[in-house]
Amino acid sequence: MLSKLKKLKKLERSLEIQIPSKMYEDKFSKKINKLGRTLKMDGFRKGKVPFDVVEQRYGTSVHAEVLNELIQETYPNEITEHKLNPATPPSVSILEDNPKKKMKYLATFEIFPEIKPKVKSWTKFDEYQIKIIASDIESAIEDITERYGEWKTVKRASKNGDQVIMDFEGFIDNKPFEGNASKDFKLILGSKSMIPGFEDELVGKKADSKFDIKVSFPPDYFKGDLANKAAVFKISLKEVQELSNAKLDKKLFEKLSMEAKSVKEFKSEIKKRMQNEAVIQQKALTKESIYELLLKINKFLVPEQIVKDQAQKMREESLSKIGKKVDDEDSNDLFAVETFLESAEKRVRLDLLFSSLVSHFSLKVEETDLDNFIDQESAKYKDPAQFKSWVKNQPNYLEQYRMVILEDLLVEKLKIDLKSNNKEVSFSDVAKMQRK
Repeated sequence: MLSKLKKLKKLERSLEIQIPSKMYEDKFSKKINKLGRTLKMDGFRKGKVPFDVVEQRYGTSVHAEVLNELIQETYPNEITEHKLNPATPPSVSILEDNPKKKMKYLATFEIFPEIKPKVKSWTKFDEYQIKIIASDIESAIEDITERYGEWKTVKRASKNGDQVIMDFEGFIDNKPFEGNASKDFKLILGSKSMIPGFEDELVGKKADSKFDIKVSFPPDYFKGDLANKAAVFKISLKEVQELSNAKLDKKLFEKLSMEAKSVKEFKSEIKKRMQNEAVIQQKALTKESIYELLLKINKFLVPEQIVKDQAQKMREESLSKIGKKVDDEDSNDLFAVETFLESAEKRVRLDLLFSSLVSHFSLKVEETDLDNFIDQESAKYKDPAQFKSWVKNQPNYLEQYRMVILEDLLVEKLKIDLKSNNKEVSFSDVAKMQRK
């Protein structure tokens, strides 16, 4: 078979493929003959319709079917012949479509890059050590008592940290807009959950008051049709509430699924939980630092279409979090796909690098590794045996577990080849990093 490979921009390639006439003729004839044996046509016995009559009536549709089948057959063969690894489905265009002379088509696609990973580096990755001090424990306890506290009505003017309950209506150029109004809306002042300036105008206000708030939507507002627009919100402030922290007592301990019987035991359990969390976070931060270093020293092209597809997937995930779908009427104004391209490229780049490193080190997950991991996961449940029995019949879970194990194996290998720098951080610093 005749085919010509062309290198286009970056990872884009094209294959010009000529279909042999005999291959076409054989397949076309077989289909016409088969059709003729089943047809019922006036003037002919069933199964005795002449070839040329069938061809005249059904030739066009059979031709299209045969051409499509031959493309499906020849494209993979030529890909193998040229030792290519396509990253995207081909875009096919017919160049010549004459069975009696020449049949030729062009397949355009992107390929995966050939990555020969660099591992050795003079640059060091950060191996994290998370230090837990007394103030970290007290801060964690403070967060818990706030989280499980109660909001109680107060008569004074509102201040940052209070929760207000209100009705509001918003207008742009004296006209309402989508999502402009809400009843009995709860808002914690200082949470920065509203557009800039909105919460500031609610500070110093008392319940049973009505007033207007004038603000502007920011330039980067997720709903593009509202960006940079000046708005007036009519406010009816119904209630001002102050948070009363939960008490360290048996009631709270039970809510937290603790068996603690005293404040001392409670604090000890909190410290233990923080230590367990610190181990997990140390591992995660160290792994992230290793990957960042590897991305820095390994430069390679990535398939543009794969990046675009990943960006679209990330957009869909963001829409889903706010209860929206891509095909919803107002979704076009939400989360432009372009805003995800940088993150998408990084994710694709990391996935490709991960695969190349696994191959480089010839890593694989043994069944004993998987069994040990399942045992560890099972121990987290009230009935370990039941969970273990269930999960072994869940292919998706098992595949996720294999990937986690594989990643752990890879990180341990990389730690040997790369140089490390011990980095000590406080538990509170890690919490701040996660909130960003």
